[in-house]
Amino acid sequence: MSPLRAQSAEKPSPTLAKNEEKEKLSPLAAEPPYLMEDERNTIDIFSRISGRVVNVSNLRYARVGFFSFDVTEVPVGTGSGFIWDDNGYIVTNFHVIQNADRITVSFKNGKTLPAKIVGAEPRKDIAVIRVKLDGAHSFHEMPLADSSKLQVGQKAVAIGSPFGLDQTLTKGVISALGRSIPGIGGVQIRDMIQTDASINPGNSGGPLLDSRGYLLGMNTMIFSESGTSAGIGFAVPSSTINRIVTQIIKNGRVIQVGIGIEQFDNNINRQLNIEGVIIRSVTEGLAAAKAGLHGTHRTRNGEIILGDVIVGVEDKVIRSFDDLYNAFESYQVGDTVRVSYMRDGKKKTVPIQLIDENQRLKGQGSIVPIER
Repeated sequence: MSPLRAQSAEKPSPTLAKNEEKEKLSPLAAEPPYLMEDERNTIDIFSRISGRVVNVSNLRYARVGFFSFDVTEVPVGTGSGFIWDDNGYIVTNFHVIQNADRITVSFKNGKTLPAKIVGAEPRKDIAVIRVKLDGAHSFHEMPLADSSKLQVGQKAVAIGSPFGLDQTLTKGVISALGRSIPGIGGVQIRDMIQTDASINPGNSGGPLLDSRGYLLGMNTMIFSESGTSAGIGFAVPSSTINRIVTQIIKNGRVIQVGIGIEQFDNNINRQLNIEGVIIRSVTEGLAAAKAGLHGTHRTRNGEIILGDVIVGVEDKVIRSFDDLYNAFESYQVGDTVRVSYMRDGKKKTVPIQLIDENQRLKGQGSIVPIER
């Protein structure tokens, strides 16, 4: 019998059992009957899910000595991850595997396997890596909680490898919902889950679970002046993880919808005291150009004319690129949206069919020249 199985209160002492045949005392391998229901629930979650939680190591190549040509692997960071399905896909944070020359994954049974990067979405701090599982490993798909129905106060359990101490469980509650934290590229990661479950360096990429052991989110960062847990941790919600991971596994990347523009960063907006997305350039042949939007350009006389300023998408007010990115996030390629913009002090609205921004990033088309 497993030492963690439930046992009724009528059975022998939780510490020692009397062996009537040999008249001696021996340890009793059974769950103490005095455990509370919540404790049993936490133990059950750990016993079922901990095998899916892995330690992820980020290794980089470095030269040994200034005059040496020998190269060695240097571990530059570790984090956590969790097995997504029995195809060997593992989900972790992008910052855990960022700039890695090689990645290894260590399992609960002590086995370590090399992993390859499948794809990532840095702006959501999500990455998918993959290992080749042998026949000894078999995992069902990670059960997902509906993050749209979460409530402040419900139980939250984090499993990970804080400070390299693998298979560590901490428990708390959901402290708040809908938080925004700074992401990579100036984009806020929105709708984050805030929890007081202790999250420390090394927990990043590990699962945050509900009382059923279903995935609430992925532990991502903490708010702390000391670098250790201060009771404020954040997790990417399961709905975001599912959407991003599904696309990465299918396409090797996340399909980012857009309209085919390049924008200035927010510093220009602040300097000019302008709210909205100032179009730096539009790409010929793509959606914005077809709709007649203008980018920033220089006249024959050398005067710089700012491009159109996007201020709205449907009923959403756009004050920054972060707003625009998040507004487009709820749509798919081929959807048509009403985009409002300012030109020469006048507001205009045009319908634009959304495209895969990878068309622009691949350099298809060219910058549309405009002269006045």
